[in-house]
Amino acid sequence: MEDTGGATAYGASLAGGGFDFYKFIRQPQTIVRILSWIFALVVFACITTEGYVNPIHSPEAKCIFNQNDSACHYAIGIGVIAFLACVAFLVLDAYVPFMSNAQERKYAVMADLGFSGAWSFLWFVCFCLLASQWAKTHDVSGLPEDAARATVAFSFFSIATWGILTYFALVRFRRGVNDSTLPTYTEPPQDHHTAYPPTYAPTSYNPTTYTPTTYSSYPSSVPDMQPQPSFTPSPQPPADGDYRPPSY
Repeated sequence: MEDTGGATAYGASLAGGGFDFYKFIRQPQTIVRILSWIFALVVFACITTEGYVNPIHSPEAKCIFNQNDSACHYAIGIGVIAFLACVAFLVLDAYVPFMSNAQERKYAVMADLGFSGAWSFLWFVCFCLLASQWAKTHDVSGLPEDAARATVAFSFFSIATWGILTYFALVRFRRGVNDSTLPTYTEPPQDHHTAYPPTYAPTSYNPTTYTPTTYSSYPSSVPDMQPQPSFTPSPQPPADGDYRPPSY
């Protein structure tokens, strides 16, 4: 498994870093997966190349494991699928650090966990089947005994490697998102000596000097300077019998 000192999500570092091939190839999970790939190759290669022989009294090729063709077919099927799955999960392991979504990483780890657990059990069934059928094979003359023993042995080794892969996937699934290493925001302690909490303390405000425009008020108390016409009393007409000469 990948051991990182920073923040991790499901056993892989957070997205954004580059891919280090040498670091990836030295991971225990990668090494065990490559071993599982080799063991699966040996199992189905031994059976497909030397697992069928022609009995003396039959022209049809039979499986070397007690002439049980089902045993050979089962081992070939399990081996081929395991071989292809190892390649697929190797690519997925290299791609997981580039996944920015934690939910996608969770699905990838769950797929690895489910498949590895299932194939650990299927390899155990394969080992038991091949071992029992080889033990029942009494006439081994003319049979490739080395190929048969290698098939049984590497079936047993595959149980161990796929079991280890199941354990690694389970650890990554239980780890999940390592929240303890993620950067989190902690609110500063409140200062009881200030009038405001530290989060809502008002910032210093320096207003700019604004000089309002002053307007002279209209002088309502000043009298009207426009000259007014002087008042001249109108002359009164003389009374009857009273004559007054005009003044010059």
